[in-house]
Amino acid sequence: MEDKAQIQEAIKIQGEVVRKLKSEKASKDQIDEEVAKLLELKARLGGDDGKHQFVLKTAKGTRDYNPKQMAIREKVFNTIISCFKRHGAETIDTPVFELKETLTGKYGEDSKLIYDLKDQGGELLSLRYDLTVPFARYLAMNKITNIKRYHIAKVYRRDNPAMTRGRYREFYQCDFDIAGQYDAMIPDAECLKIVYEILSQLDLGDFRIKVNDRRILDGMFAVCGVPDDKFRTICSTVDKLDKMPWEDVKKEMVNEKGLSEEAADQIGEYVSMQGGMDLAERLLQDQKMSQSKQACAGLSDIKLLFSYLQLFQVTDKVVFDLSLARGLDYYTGIIYEAVLSQAGVAPVSTEAQNGPPGEESVSVGSVAGGGRYDGLVGMFDPKGRKVPCVGVSIGIERIFSIMEQKAEASAEKVRTTEVQVMVASAQKNLLEERLKLVTELWNAGIKAEVMYKKNPKLLSQLQHCEESGIPLVAILGEQELKDGVVKLRVVATREEVDICRADLIEEVRRRTSDAS
Repeated sequence: MEDKAQIQEAIKIQGEVVRKLKSEKASKDQIDEEVAKLLELKARLGGDDGKHQFVLKTAKGTRDYNPKQMAIREKVFNTIISCFKRHGAETIDTPVFELKETLTGKYGEDSKLIYDLKDQGGELLSLRYDLTVPFARYLAMNKITNIKRYHIAKVYRRDNPAMTRGRYREFYQCDFDIAGQYDAMIPDAECLKIVYEILSQLDLGDFRIKVNDRRILDGMFAVCGVPDDKFRTICSTVDKLDKMPWEDVKKEMVNEKGLSEEAADQIGEYVSMQGGMDLAERLLQDQKMSQSKQACAGLSDIKLLFSYLQLFQVTDKVVFDLSLARGLDYYTGIIYEAVLSQAGVAPVSTEAQNGPPGEESVSVGSVAGGGRYDGLVGMFDPKGRKVPCVGVSIGIERIFSIMEQKAEASAEKVRTTEVQVMVASAQKNLLEERLKLVTELWNAGIKAEVMYKKNPKLLSQLQHCEESGIPLVAILGEQELKDGVVKLRVVATREEVDICRADLIEEVRRRTSDAS
């Protein structure tokens, strides 16, 4: 057993470290790290009886969800799933961990955020970072060449999370992907239609879907004089334009990535451009851009995409934005990202959306993103057979943060159960009768509840209904049993009506189907 005095001394020193960091306004992560050390020391000290004390906290970057939060989350999931199903998708599941080599080299600079599991003398494993790479592995392994699938599951990233902004180390992703050899831009347009439907249905406020193409970016880098070997790393820097002003992005390109100032300025001119089909047409005539075959192919596809988006009636929210880069290495064609820009919601992201000079709009960050990745499945296939894919990932955690804020702001009570009727008694010694009636209701598929007491007070049973939002109470008493009826009480209006026992199930269904 460690000497108690030694631990107390260490606690004192560690306390000073924490206080010093706080007074110096050090970064939150630094402070959290030192606070964790302090809590560990306190736990080692134990309670007064010398027993080890547990530190009751969730791991960094994770959280619990209470019933109210889960009710909101379930509603969001149901909206998203019903949209995926409306578009004809089937679902799959894959393991939460993959072989380390499956994930390595697929995420560019973000690869450092992959959680590696401890080597225990077997296979080297990592927790999945997203659902796209496991999907590509699944297609290659099972030799599937076409599928339209959705997958909703947790993924893991060793990020330094800002939990107030809806960023975590463990979080859900909701993915929809179309794999298969199809005509250009038809599946891509449907993915954007899905994003449009989900964001409109969730009623999150105003949003924009930015669209670009990796080939346009690569062509732009080439004609601006970016060396081939710097394409990906410059792309990762451009991807930061939604978090940093152009000046800082340019500084990173020139000072850290070694790009010439002239090349950076040329990129700056292009990435400030936004528009629709007209912009794509203008760039096809652009003196520099038209020199790149790659860029021209991308621009022609953007034009085609916009023609389909017009038919899908979504062009009012879609903007062709040359600053959109998306940092992941596996994208090969069209890329897109949906951002909420609405004053009515407290920002999930603290930063203003900083585009290049002259472009500023307040945004709560990205709530969906995706693109085309035609080469990823081929990386896993022994013969290198390619399966073209396009998909979208809905940023459920950010959406959830916003929905939670909206629920807090509105006085509307969130129900955490779906109970339609409470079986109550007005007198003593009626437990058996209550249990018989609740069984009849359950057997008929009615969501019902009974209090776990032999003789509960009627008032406490009614109060429980008020608090839980249960709309109806079926009350039994001696007289009701004699008459073969049940007193049905509407909790909201307190109106009571005698219903023949045989008709109760139908009556409960009728009254609660209106409510739902």
